[in-house]
Amino acid sequence: MSGDTKEIVIKPVENEGELFQALAIREIVFIEEQSVPESLERDADDATAWHVLALSKGHAIGTGRLVTLPQPPDGEAGAWGRVGRMAVLQNERKGGVGKKLLEALEAEAARRKLNGILLHAQLSAMEFYKKHGYEPHGAVFEEAGMPHLEMKKKLR
Repeated sequence: MSGDTKEIVIKPVENEGELFQALAIREIVFIEEQSVPESLERDADDATAWHVLALSKGHAIGTGRLVTLPQPPDGEAGAWGRVGRMAVLQNERKGGVGKKLLEALEAEAARRKLNGILLHAQLSAMEFYKKHGYEPHGAVFEEAGMPHLEMKKKLR
């Protein structure tokens, strides 16, 4: 475990090779660890999303993506984004990697002048998102065989 967040670098995915690294991390975390079917884990948004990689000593250890929603969530105005596919390799968790990934995705959403971010949090990750200003919205639902909760954060 790295533990020292200073050595973590977050960078936008800029080419196919980096996207493959992001997809490989998601495969390990979601498909192998959590038994999410590949048909659910990969989707059409991968082609248009803004992806980031977390690097430690040059090795990819985490990823996440931001997708601009075609319409705002119910009751909200303006353009919104969805953060998703946040994944950190198991031996790198608890070292601040998720926080840095989320901050980078939020910074991009702000740069795009999005009004807010919506996400589907696994219940096990709900407290992480609450600590970063996300509020639960609606009832628990099942996604990819696991309980999730929709969460929102207004940016403007």
